Amino acid sequence: MKDLFDKIYKDKGPLGKWASVAEGYFVFPKLEGPIANRMRFNGREVITWSVNDYLGLANHPEVRKVDAEAGAEYGSAYPMGARMMSGHTDLHEQLQDELAEFVEKEAAYLLNFGYQGMVSTVDALVSKDDVIVYDVDAHACIIDGVRLHHGKRFTYKHNDIESIEKNLQRATKIAEQTGGGILVISEGVFGMRGEQGRLKEIVALKEKYNFRLFVDDAHGFGTLGKTGAGAGQEQGVQDQIDVYFATFAKSLASTGAFIAADKEIIDYLKYNLRSQMFAKSLQMQLVKGALKRLDMLRTMPELKEKLWENVNALQNGLKDRGFDIGTTQSCVTPVYLKGSIPEAMALVKDLRENFGIFCSIVVYPVIPKGMILLRLIPTASHTLEDVEETLDAFSAIRDRLEGGVYKRLSAKVAEAMS
Repeated sequence: MKDLFDKIYKDKGPLGKWASVAEGYFVFPKLEGPIANRMRFNGREVITWSVNDYLGLANHPEVRKVDAEAGAEYGSAYPMGARMMSGHTDLHEQLQDELAEFVEKEAAYLLNFGYQGMVSTVDALVSKDDVIVYDVDAHACIIDGVRLHHGKRFTYKHNDIESIEKNLQRATKIAEQTGGGILVISEGVFGMRGEQGRLKEIVALKEKYNFRLFVDDAHGFGTLGKTGAGAGQEQGVQDQIDVYFATFAKSLASTGAFIAADKEIIDYLKYNLRSQMFAKSLQMQLVKGALKRLDMLRTMPELKEKLWENVNALQNGLKDRGFDIGTTQSCVTPVYLKGSIPEAMALVKDLRENFGIFCSIVVYPVIPKGMILLRLIPTASHTLEDVEETLDAFSAIRDRLEGGVYKRLSAKVAEAMS
């Protein structure tokens, strides 16, 4: 019999194998200072393009004031216990009601964490007789929720309506045999590519197929739609989304999440979401903070306007300079380059150390081998000067990449990992 840990000693995984040269710099980096457009990294100031603080609320003085006052009033423990037992309050209900109204649904329910909540919601919505059909590029939290499903599940090609329909046909045959139903899962905005899910085309398929639609709108909430209600509002189909999910970790710059749907569906979920039934209630400091942030989202449209001024300046500037930013339809701004993982490390180190630009690096296995994805997240706190400085830096590093500079610099890294 093998030691359970043998596989861990021998194989650290596709990302873990780079830990000796990557940890503390390329992964698990430490940004310091107040959350803002410019922070400190490795002892120097950098323009930060990797913080999902879309509306610039994380360090807003009004937000910090409410957070501090709530902390002083309630501490970090109240309320104690799970919602069903002893952790339920009027303010939890108030936040749920306001969130439901904001995203145009009958009811909402708070979740402690987005990842945990998504996994548990998928699990609660389906039984072994049901079939799940979901996008192959779905976020890890969706994939992990689907893994709990004891019935059939099918992936469709990313944002491919023909593929969705083929899988709906397969799902329909199975559901007719088992007596179950069909759950389709898409994202409102796909966080790596920045593409919106094709929600309008998906809901149109309801005329031919009997299914329910669950949308993870983590990146769309607060950034898309006339009022900021997300990708469904942007595409004019918010009322056709059966279960809507969003997190506080992006536009609301906090911790927590929520689901919204018809009241009867929410009533069912709140009695069957294991991650909430058996977990401590969302602490009051976060609840009061979320109420303040939501109020600012409703009453300060200039926050979203400034966000999109920066998004358009950055994305148009990159395209004007010949960069490939894919087909993003959101604030998420991917820049695709060609190169190896060691080259990507050398490139990013150059960006951070010599140009003062901090953005996220994405490599295989998240994207295909031979590709480098630099993901930039514009926020309302950025300035047009930040954008211009970044565009100049990207032009310079592209020239160095194409000129083989990073291949030479990365040779030692590649040798160390061979």
